[in-house]
Amino acid sequence: MGLVYDSAVSTGLFDPSDIKVRINPFVHYRTGNEDPTHSFIHVFAHIMEGRNVMQKKQLSKKIITALHAIFPSVPIISMNIQDFEKATYCNKSMLYH
Repeated sequence: MGLVYDSAVSTGLFDPSDIKVRINPFVHYRTGNEDPTHSFIHVFAHIMEGRNVMQKKQLSKKIITALHAIFPSVPIISMNIQDFEKATYCNKSMLYH
């Protein structure tokens, strides 16, 4: 988690206090390989809109490179980024503003 967080911070695309990293291990999965125990890491990034394609590509590449460096034997390491709209985002601190 620290590695993903630090990689995201190092891009300069985010305020460090806005970055949240969570791990959600999957108990049941199938990767399409014949070996059902094949390990994988997939990062789902949900970020506030406003970054361009190149910035998001830089973020993906930086995180995947860092993960590959510490998990070289994991055969599948991947990431996708989804933007969410600022206009529709809400959290508890925004309720009374």
